[in-house]
Amino acid sequence: MTFGIHPSELAFFSVLASSAGLGAAARSLGLTTPAISKRLTQMEARLGVPLVIRTTRRMRLTPEGEIYLDHARRILAEIDEMEQLLVGSKTAPKGMLRVNASPGFGRSYVAPLISRFMLKYPEMQIQLQLSVDPPAYSSDAFDVCIRFGEPPDGRVIARRLAANQRMLCASPAYLARHGAPATPKDLEKHQCISIEQGGEAYGVWRLSTGRDGNKKAEVVRVHAALSTNDGEAAVSWALDGHGVLMRAEWDIARYLNSGRLVQVLHDYQTPDADIYATYLQKHKLSARVRVFVDFVADSFSSPEGGP
Repeated sequence: MTFGIHPSELAFFSVLASSAGLGAAARSLGLTTPAISKRLTQMEARLGVPLVIRTTRRMRLTPEGEIYLDHARRILAEIDEMEQLLVGSKTAPKGMLRVNASPGFGRSYVAPLISRFMLKYPEMQIQLQLSVDPPAYSSDAFDVCIRFGEPPDGRVIARRLAANQRMLCASPAYLARHGAPATPKDLEKHQCISIEQGGEAYGVWRLSTGRDGNKKAEVVRVHAALSTNDGEAAVSWALDGHGVLMRAEWDIARYLNSGRLVQVLHDYQTPDADIYATYLQKHKLSARVRVFVDFVADSFSSPEGGP
C-alpha cells in the first residue's frame, strides 16, 4: 500500500465533508454516488485510516477525518491566497474567511455587513463566529476579529475602523425613582448593572475628566445587583429599569435616540471602546483580509453605517 495524499483530493474531501451525505456530495461534484464512495475508499486505503463513518442515513468524520479536513481547508486557502498575491487586483477575492465578533455587535452590525459583502464578492466564503471573549491569537481560529478597544497584544495588526465611546445610561423610570448621579461618587449609592468581559475588574468603573495633562481619573466600585457576561442581557435589564449601565455607544444608540435610555454623567469620559479589526501578521498580505477590512471600514464610515 502506498501512503500519500493527492492534492486533487483536498478539494474533493472538503466538498464531501460539507455535504449531508455521499449522494449530496455526488450532486455537488457532478459524479455518481458509487464513484464518490470508491474515491473515498481509495483515499482511506492509501492513508491507512478511516476518514468517514458511513451509515444508511448519514455520515460523520472520524477524528482522523477532522484532522484531514482542517489541514485540507487551510492548504486550499493558502493556494487561493497565493493566486490572489500573483494576480493582484486583477480578479475579485475568493476563498474562505473566518470572522470573529462579539455576540451583540456581531448580530447587529457585522452579520448584515457580511450579507452586503457577499453580494459584492460572491466567490468568497465567510464563517462568522460570535463569542463573548476574543479567541486566543495563538489558536489561529480566525482571520479577522472585530472588537471594541485596541488589543493589548502587539503581535497582531490592529486597524481602527470607527470611533466608539462607552456611555453611562439608565432608563427614565429608574432615574425617576432614584434620581440621576451628579458625580462618579454618586454611583456607589445607585443600583448598577455590571458586564463581566475581557478580564476587566468586576464592579470597578473608571471615569475621568479633563484632557491630556489635565486629565483626572476616578475609580468607582459600584454595587451591581445584576451582572452578566452578555451585553444584550445587560441592556435589556437597563431598559427594564434595574439600574445604571456602562455600555458602548454602538450598542445603545438606538435606545438613546428613542428616549428609552438616558445618558448620565455626560462630562465624564469612560474607557475607550473604538472599533478595531485585528488580524495576525501572517495575514497582512492577504487579499481576502484586506478587501474585507476595507469594506468594513468604508461601511462604518458612511452616514448609514454608524450607530
